[in-house]
Amino acid sequence: MESRAKAAGHAMHQQLVVLPLGLLAAAVAFDVIGLVTHDGRLAFASYLMIVVAVVTGLAASVFGLIDYLAIPRGTRAKRVALLHGSGNLVMLLLFTGSSLLRAGSPDYMPRPTTFVLALIALVIGAGTGWLGGELVGRLGVGVDDDAGLDAPARLTTGISIARRSQ
Repeated sequence: MESRAKAAGHAMHQQLVVLPLGLLAAAVAFDVIGLVTHDGRLAFASYLMIVVAVVTGLAASVFGLIDYLAIPRGTRAKRVALLHGSGNLVMLLLFTGSSLLRAGSPDYMPRPTTFVLALIALVIGAGTGWLGGELVGRLGVGVDDDAGLDAPARLTTGISIARRSQ
C-alpha cells in the first residue's frame, strides 16, 4: 500500500520518525551518563533532546495518521497501525511528562520519577518501532506499489498528499 504523503518520492512518515526516535534514545543515554557523572550539562542536553523529539515526533505523527487513514478497515495492518500509533502517542506523552517535571529543576537533572517515565517511554518506543517495521517490511504499508529489487528510481520534487481512492 503506497504512502499517501510523500516528499522527494518517499513516504514522509518513514523519513521523519528517525530524528525523534534517535533523540529520545540519546536523551536517555545522556541521562544515564549525567546521573553517573553528576554532570548537569548532560541532563540539560537530554532535556533539550526530549523537547525537540516530542515536537518532531508530533510532526511525524501527522503523516503517520494520513497513511493510517488510507489502510483498509478490517485488515491486520489497520490493527497493527492502531497499536503502533497509540503506543507512540503514549510514548510522547510520557516523555512530555518527563520533560515538564524536570523543567522546574534548576539543573534539569532527572529525578527518579522523571527518569522512570523516560525509561518506560523508551521501552514503549522500541516496541512501537518494531510494529512500524512490521507495517512496512511485512505488511507493505508505505511501500510503493511498484516496489521491487530492480524498480527504477523515482525522485520527484515537492511534497504530495494523495487523496484516498474510493
